[in-house]
Amino acid sequence: MAAGRIVLIRAVNVGGAKLPMARLREIATALGADDVSTYIASGNLLCTPPGDPDDFDRALEQAISDEFGYFREVIGRTPDELSRALADYPFGDPPHGHIYFLTGVPDPDAAVEFCARDFGNGERLRVIGRDLHIDYPAPTGVGRSKLTPAGIAKGLGVTGTGRNLRTTAKLIALAREGSAQ
Repeated sequence: MAAGRIVLIRAVNVGGAKLPMARLREIATALGADDVSTYIASGNLLCTPPGDPDDFDRALEQAISDEFGYFREVIGRTPDELSRALADYPFGDPPHGHIYFLTGVPDPDAAVEFCARDFGNGERLRVIGRDLHIDYPAPTGVGRSKLTPAGIAKGLGVTGTGRNLRTTAKLIALAREGSAQ
């Protein structure tokens, strides 16, 4: 069955913040979600949440915090919202393209100022709605960028989590097919 929501969890399974995907599926199911699956071990949950999806996202944040002892933002979108974000990606199909899904819409002036900044490696940035579109140029890519999650949160006034274009496309396909783990 197809999943109605793609839930992205910021910064898990990196830097000591362990979150086993099998346990994430169990937590989501215990919170009342149906059609629960995950994709790769980087905090990608596909499900059909009960009731208000934003309430589910907050409950999932709390459950992860309670069990694992760290807080991570949970950012939920519909497959159509991710599809629009991918279609809106303004930099073609670069090998290091990312969409940073934000927890809210940043102030327009802050977004313009932030996207005009030079982070030292030629990154191209554009905020469209609740999404920060990033082109990390080759050969440096994301690994050597000085554009950090903390810098994004400070510059835009909202936090988020990034996924590369391939992962974003795969999540959309999996949510519509209902065939992840």
